[in-house]
Amino acid sequence: MKLKQAIDRIPGGLMLVPMLLGACVHTFAPNAGKYLGSFTNGLIAGTVPILAVWFFCMGATINLRATGVVLRKSGTLLATKIVIAWLATLIAAQFIPDEGIRTGLFAGLSLLAITTSMDMTNGGLYAAVMQQYGSKEEAGAFVLMSIESGPLVSMLILGAAGVAVFETRLFVGAVLPFLIGFTLGNLDADLRELFGRCVHPLIPFFGFALGNGIDLNVIAKSGLPGVALGLAVIVVTGVPLILADKFIGGGNGTAGLAASSTAGAAVANPAIIGEMIPKFKPMVPAATAIVATACLVTAILVPILTAMWAKRAKRAARASGGSMATRPAHGSPIEHEGHV
Repeated sequence: MKLKQAIDRIPGGLMLVPMLLGACVHTFAPNAGKYLGSFTNGLIAGTVPILAVWFFCMGATINLRATGVVLRKSGTLLATKIVIAWLATLIAAQFIPDEGIRTGLFAGLSLLAITTSMDMTNGGLYAAVMQQYGSKEEAGAFVLMSIESGPLVSMLILGAAGVAVFETRLFVGAVLPFLIGFTLGNLDADLRELFGRCVHPLIPFFGFALGNGIDLNVIAKSGLPGVALGLAVIVVTGVPLILADKFIGGGNGTAGLAASSTAGAAVANPAIIGEMIPKFKPMVPAATAIVATACLVTAILVPILTAMWAKRAKRAARASGGSMATRPAHGSPIEHEGHV
């Protein structure tokens, strides 16, 4: 059976399929973990330790020895995405109560969901799209995007927007595994390769554990808010990213549009932040489901829109008699696929 191939055909499937299976377990057998106990319960309820290992491994994959062009492009996209996510959170905070929207078509939508869906780019999707439509340097520009992984950036944005206050010890505890992995990966290339190989295999495990905190009824209710948020991510972050790529990154906007997605790994952030800030905990199930839906929407639409933009840019370059700022980089080497 080619189960892996079937899962890969689903956008974000490596995360979303196990999460859906976990949600089925939680919905139809909510006490399965406690009943079976031992390692099975650890697999079902072990979101935090599994994510801690994954976060450590993600830090190890960042290579600061990348070329200046790669760092310039990566830094431009990273900074733009973070600033836009902060502004979106700041504006949304004027209209959405701290406890989220509880009634109506957008019930379940919260600042927690908005922040965690806006601030984290799907690095694997970006790299795959830019290998086809960009240059080798642009394809490798996800090198700094791993900094977005985990709760670090979401915590900074929520704190800067005045939505939440994090104790220093909790902030240090959230980023320490990432920093240790980052340090070891840059001290020793062999360690970077070793830990980097663990990034993708861990995704189904924390996806399943996350699913065990979601009721399928919540997923059903989050359909419209999740779709709307996914579209908002593409528009709200995509336009500034295109402009930043053209006027700062030296590209033609293709890389910016390719970065306007929600990472599958962002689905984990509401649960992590909910563990640190008690007032967010009631919002976690709905926020997790909404971010997962936004991830799926952007994973489907971003490659399509990027392809259309790249073709348009190519036609414009030919019409003007110039050369494109970027060229296809089929087969260009990349070290890892980033977060999904």
